[in-house]
Amino acid sequence: MAQPLSIAVVDYEGGNLASAARAAMRAAELSGLNASVIITNEPAEVRQADRIILPGQGAFADCAHGLEAIAGLKDAILQAVAKGTPFLGICVGMQLMAERGLEHGVTEGFGWIPGEIAPMEAPGLRLPQMGWNELELHQPHPLTQGLGPAPHGYFVHSYALRNTRDDVLLASADYGGPVPAMVCRGNVAGTQFHVEKSQTVGLRILANFLAWQPETTV
Repeated sequence: MAQPLSIAVVDYEGGNLASAARAAMRAAELSGLNASVIITNEPAEVRQADRIILPGQGAFADCAHGLEAIAGLKDAILQAVAKGTPFLGICVGMQLMAERGLEHGVTEGFGWIPGEIAPMEAPGLRLPQMGWNELELHQPHPLTQGLGPAPHGYFVHSYALRNTRDDVLLASADYGGPVPAMVCRGNVAGTQFHVEKSQTVGLRILANFLAWQPETTV
């Protein structure tokens, strides 16, 4: 019997770990995939995983520092991604993919996605954006296959990606203007919305991620 697909949900005290792990396992079950999901902060387990999921909630700087505080963990993610392991960032996990964050000062991100994480501008609207919002898909991609017409994601955030490039933008939402909602470059992808809270749409994106075979690396 083939080895199960190993999915590492990275534990750096970034939040939403259990729900992200449950959603990934449920997506695997619905797809008929033989998969194992672990929540881990062990660099060796992250390097060896077939898929890496980085959840996150709260402030960019806090999450970035939490990741760096665990010896070898950030390097393990960088090494795995460099060798081609597919990576999915969720909420602040997606934001960490950018070049920098501007919350509580300037904090360096992974630098995989051009742009920076800055305060949202949504005149007359409540911040943080909290709740369901429609996703506008910008280009065909394996990660967005099968989402159907007018898919919605569940958002909770007051900072967002800006000054990015059109070629990495898979989807956006409208909240006082366009808000990057889903990005991808090479073998790394991220969702500003919480896939683990986005019901059928979130499970389909996760299932697509588990089946994804990127053609290039970041």
